[in-house]
Amino acid sequence: MNILQIIAQEFNLLLKQAENIIALIDEGSTIPFIARYRKEQTGSTDDQVLREVFDRLMYLRNLEKRKQEVSEAIISQGKMTDQLSAAIDAATILAQVEDLYRPFKQKRRTRGSIAREKGLEPLAVIIFAQDIADGDIAALAEPFINQEKNVPDTKSALSGAMDIIAEDLSDAAALRGRLRNLAYKGALLISRNIMEEDSVYRLYYEFQEPIAKIPSHRVLAINRGEAEGFLKAAIEIDAEAALNTIFRFALKEGSLTTPLVKQAAEDSWKRLIYPSLERELRKDLTEKAAEQAIKMFGLNLKPLLMQQPLHAQAVLALDPAYRTGCKIAVVDSTGKVLDTTVIYPTPPLSKVEEAKKTVKSLISKHNVEVIAIGNGTASKESEIFIAQTIKEIPEKVSYAMVNEAGASVYSASKLAAEEFPQYDVSLRSAISIARRLQDPLAELVKIDPKAIGVGQYQHDMPLARLDETLCGVVEDCVNSVGVDINTASPSLLSYVSGLSAATAKNIMAYRLENGKFTSRAQLKKVPKLGKKAFEQCAGFLRIIGGKNILDNTAVHPESYDAVQTLLGLLEFDPAAVKRGNFVDIAKKVREYGEERAANNCRVGLPTLRDIVEELAKPGRDIRASLPLPLLREDIMDIKDLRVGMVFSGTIRNVIDFGAFVDIGVHQDGLVHISQMSDKFIKHPAEIAKVGQTVQVEVLEVDVEKKRISLKMKGLN
Repeated sequence: MNILQIIAQEFNLLLKQAENIIALIDEGSTIPFIARYRKEQTGSTDDQVLREVFDRLMYLRNLEKRKQEVSEAIISQGKMTDQLSAAIDAATILAQVEDLYRPFKQKRRTRGSIAREKGLEPLAVIIFAQDIADGDIAALAEPFINQEKNVPDTKSALSGAMDIIAEDLSDAAALRGRLRNLAYKGALLISRNIMEEDSVYRLYYEFQEPIAKIPSHRVLAINRGEAEGFLKAAIEIDAEAALNTIFRFALKEGSLTTPLVKQAAEDSWKRLIYPSLERELRKDLTEKAAEQAIKMFGLNLKPLLMQQPLHAQAVLALDPAYRTGCKIAVVDSTGKVLDTTVIYPTPPLSKVEEAKKTVKSLISKHNVEVIAIGNGTASKESEIFIAQTIKEIPEKVSYAMVNEAGASVYSASKLAAEEFPQYDVSLRSAISIARRLQDPLAELVKIDPKAIGVGQYQHDMPLARLDETLCGVVEDCVNSVGVDINTASPSLLSYVSGLSAATAKNIMAYRLENGKFTSRAQLKKVPKLGKKAFEQCAGFLRIIGGKNILDNTAVHPESYDAVQTLLGLLEFDPAAVKRGNFVDIAKKVREYGEERAANNCRVGLPTLRDIVEELAKPGRDIRASLPLPLLREDIMDIKDLRVGMVFSGTIRNVIDFGAFVDIGVHQDGLVHISQMSDKFIKHPAEIAKVGQTVQVEVLEVDVEKKRISLKMKGLN
């Protein structure tokens, strides 16, 4: 198996590009670094494809390793043949390798192995050969009667031989492959209820769907319903078609022993193959569903992290609650805490007027422009309270609902205790809510991505794979935005390409001891931040107001000489350059000639274009082009909704069958995939992203069940 060739073909890469990507991965380069600074070597392959290449590379290498292990195990048993060796070499998936290894695995004692211990394997070979036209079957079995081995008669001998045949058929790799293909084409996943009571799984009480078509969210729902004791699920495979497949594989017509082989085949299917195949199919369905759910989690997480920062002068955050009161924190434009308090506008105390007085005072005192309200317990009552309060003041103040998922996890963490030792857990949560409205990326990186709550069935996912995917998304976001090295938290720094949690802490320690960084070159003085780490991280770290304007761009230090050459070629005024004034640089490069400029600067065209893009807007934030969070000044109740009403809403979650949209009535509404677009879409993620502002129309309202059906079709 040529891994290089497979990677190149599957990802439509030139062989040299695939070779470069693999070499860069093997030498320890990170995906963000490869995607940004090695475009000439990779053909400008983006970070998402590079991660897919990485996953595929690891799979193929594990496949090769498993092939080697299987081959060695079979050779050690003295059972390797040229045909078997070729089959192992030709296998393209792990399932094929395991099928080939199956007959040689050490098994617990089975009916087949017991029959072999009794010396009945030669009889099984005779029966399975099916080359005896006529005669007496009992006579075939007589030589194998052995009282000492508990084979008292011909019936016992024949029964044991058939057990061996049944097991051999179950272990036949070619047959299992055919039956697996048959199942994938026509098998059904069926479920039924095992409890009479109503539940959220009622849709699956009498349910069936082809496994070839069933979407991942239904697989995961059935799995959870089964785990919670509401459902019983199974894979239903056409037994007649399966038996016919086995018969075509195993039977030879017209032999004295064919009926025995047929009987053994039927036993093999019912007792061995079907149960094994069902387990395999359920496992495969679950793994694929989990992979899709993890992918969706990643797709939802990225736009949430990449929301445009809200550069308000000051933000007042309210963490809603009932009995313990609503915690308030006011932070300035840099996230510094200015004030904290607790108010009680919600039941049971309902001190509304007193709470209004406090909030109005804080707004006036700190020039608050925006209020952030957590969307957890008591958020509806809190939102009503805030909407009423801001109507009574002269200041222009808006509010936004903020997804507080994970805020409590962060506020109780060691990191929060280190960051805000003077505040209790509840006030830390309010601070976090304010800061995640101000700069979602900087705040959300402090929280375990699993706790952010933009997925489905995340608690049922394989944790290692979920962590790997979500951390990859966070890493890509952090590095695509860049990090101010002089203000970043250790959490944010730890996601920078090439930096670990330890080196992030070392950067913080160096900053505390020596003051602000004034150049990227100073990074080389940070303990344990070596040459490789510097190469990987330098381009993603920003120094605002430093000695070199390039240190506040995504231009890598390795390209600084190329920049100086380019500016000389274009005859830029050195004084203007020092001020970061690169007016019309893109136009000047086009007039000079891109290829000519790239050749003279000794860089590739992709790198030249990246340099020009950065110099055109030094210090830019790529999130500035994204929409701001939706700010509100009033609130409605679900009871006020009427069919046909149109609202601006914010997409809170995208799932396989639609998207949930916040329209300002506390309860998110569902836009089913069928109501998302006038054109056909395979998946909601094609047109919907978390944080996106969309126009929606109310289709149906169920006040009792708190369900809102919406449509986007024809409105966006």
